Formats: sequence, C-alpha cells, structure tokens
Amino acid sequence: MQHITVIGSGTMGNGIAHVFAQFGYHVNLVDINEQALQKAIATITKNLDRQVAKGALTEVEKTATLNNIKTLTSLEEGVKTADLVVEAASENVNVKMSIFKQLDELCPPHTILASNTSSISITQIAAVTKRADKVIGMHFMNPVPVMKLIEVIRGYSTSNEVCELVMATSKKLNKVPVEVNDYPGFVANKILMPMINEAIITLYEGVAGVEEIDTVMKLGMAHPMGPLQLADFIGLDVCLNILRVLQDGFGNPKYAPCPLLVNMVMAGHLGAKSGKGFYDYSSGSKDLVLAERFKK
Repeated sequence: MQHITVIGSGTMGNGIAHVFAQFGYHVNLVDINEQALQKAIATITKNLDRQVAKGALTEVEKTATLNNIKTLTSLEEGVKTADLVVEAASENVNVKMSIFKQLDELCPPHTILASNTSSISITQIAAVTKRADKVIGMHFMNPVPVMKLIEVIRGYSTSNEVCELVMATSKKLNKVPVEVNDYPGFVANKILMPMINEAIITLYEGVAGVEEIDTVMKLGMAHPMGPLQLADFIGLDVCLNILRVLQDGFGNPKYAPCPLLVNMVMAGHLGAKSGKGFYDYSSGSKDLVLAERFKK
C-alpha cells in the first residue's frame, strides 16, 4: 500500500496523516472544511518542528513529510487512488455509517476501509458496504505521532489477508499493533472508560477532589496522567459517547455514565478543547488550574 486517504482533519485525523506521511506514504487528507484543513497542516507543521527540535527528525525529512500530504475537500477526488482509507470523523455511528456507504461506492474495489473508531462496532459499520471482508478498525492513540499502540479490530467478516496487511502496515509506521475482536469498547476503552467514569463518580460523591483523585492515580498507580485530566484531554463528550456505546452494547448498568459527566457535557464543558472541564484551559497555559466549579 502506498496511497492513503484520511477522512477528517481534526486531532486524530491530522495525527494519522502526519505519521503515514512521515513514513513515506502518499496521503490525501480530506475534510469538508477548507479552514479545518489549513489548521491541520499548521498543526502537523508545528508537531514536525517539535520533532526537529528534539533531533528526532531532520529539516529534509520534515519537508518530505509535508510534501507527502495533499489536502482536499472532495471525497470522490480524495479516494479515487486509495489503497487504504482511514476514517477519523466524529464518534457517531450514523456519521460513520454514512461515510462508509459513500466510501464503498467511490473507492476502487481493492481499497481497504478502516475506521479509527474508539468503540463503535466494525461489524455494524461494515454492514453498509459490499466489501465487509475489507473493513477493519485501526484505533490510533492520541497524540498519534507519539503513542505506539494501534488497536487493530477485526469485524465479523474481516478477512485474514486484510488483517495481516493492516498489522504489517502498522509496524511500518513504527507502531505496535494489537489485534482484538469486535466487541463494544474493544480492549482500551472497555477498561479505560469505566475507570474514568468511576473517578468522576468518586468526585460526584464527594470522596475526594479533582487534584486528590488524579494525584492518587498518578503517584499510587504510576499513571502518567490522572483519570480526570485524561478525560479532559480525550473530550468529555467522547467519554460520554463511549460509555453509552458500552452500556447499550452490554446492557449492563455498570457502564451507566455518571450524572456529573452528563451535566458537564450538556453545559458545554467538554475539557481541553472547550477551554474548561475538570480543569481550566482558557488561558492557553500548560499549567492546569482547577475549573471554577471544582475549586475549594
């Protein structure tokens, strides 16, 4: 595979495009919003500059990476030569199914269709296509250029050949792919989201404050980031959506999202991307400040 198309130029999409381009693939980055594409290229450039400053990349390699990325607003134009499409749109099942139906109609017959979904069924997504054997999950971790893991999710009909090819391609990106089966939340979020939810419940019930909860998990459990800060970085709306997928998929009340999480999302406090979650990011500073609601 040489020609990669990434659908969606947000945090995950631009990170995925960055990594493929850095390792020599020709990347079409597709988004309906031209401004979003310009912002994505600016972000990729900034991240490449950081790699150069650390000595992980040369200026020549940076230039080559940027030259490997082409931005487009036309889905048809963006996928016509694709060997692999990686969809990185919003974590909404209807949005993803609509995109995959279009991809199936527009892509060449050989094209593998992958979703970066963090929880939605690959089997369900594949069902709207006529190439279920070529549909697979590639769940990259954020930030994509830094994190080594890719969860490779086999749908019910995903072929062995496609799975092996995606695993091999992931290794060429200097990533560590882990094959998992298609169940709600897969492995990462089936374990992570209940932990984050329990941390929010612990705050909601008044057991401890935000900083105390995060400090216990960082210093006591050797987590690099506390669960409430991590939730802010993931996006509280994304956490809520994943918990609802788990709750619906398993029919188990243990996955029910904490009322505090639901209220925060309804209030628009989505974490770092909105400027406020459990911590306040409105100043743009890297120093975390407790959001006003959670200050003692």
